[in-house]
Amino acid sequence: MPQNPGIIIIWFVVFLLSLTVHECAHAWAAERSGDPTGRYLGRITLNPIPHIDILGTIVLPLVMMIYAGWMFGWAKPVPFNSLNLRDRKMGEILIALAGPLSNVLLATGFFTVTKVLLSNESASASTLGGFADPVGATLSIGLQTNIVLAIFNLIPIPPLDGHHILRNLLPDSLGEKFAEASPWLGLIGMAFLLSTGFAGQLINPVMQTVFSWLR
Repeated sequence: MPQNPGIIIIWFVVFLLSLTVHECAHAWAAERSGDPTGRYLGRITLNPIPHIDILGTIVLPLVMMIYAGWMFGWAKPVPFNSLNLRDRKMGEILIALAGPLSNVLLATGFFTVTKVLLSNESASASTLGGFADPVGATLSIGLQTNIVLAIFNLIPIPPLDGHHILRNLLPDSLGEKFAEASPWLGLIGMAFLLSTGFAGQLINPVMQTVFSWLR
């Protein structure tokens, strides 16, 4: 069923902002770990244009939001040269972790603003949860989007950030096998997530808990 155009616009703007911060954080962490590739490519920026993947950032999210009522997509990955990292394993872990952590920080920001508004009785919890006004909708969507991005990206399935973290935490021999198996592990893993709703089982309890703290 087609969605409200205003809500679609808010979802898309918040989604684009959240992906931009996520990818910028990856590039920033890579530079801090010794590799300037992201900076040379113009990826340490909050300008969304360098981070946009036409299919994953624009076409698919909008089509899904219009016809399915929820948004899924991705931004252009930030490349880095592991040979430049001062500590390869720790560097790759920090680079991977930076993206989800940036979404945790954004979620914290949206939560804090929402809590302040509610404490000042400038808005009601039902308004913020129900998209009844642009401010409430933006805060609610921002909180939801960044909770989803943070948790989903930490799932250790290729090509998600959690996969890079797990691979580098494993002993070298297992890490190499894990990397070699990444293409088919990614296909199987994504099929599993989509067919079982496992991601939702991870995300929904956190979402419900966080929103309960707003009451």
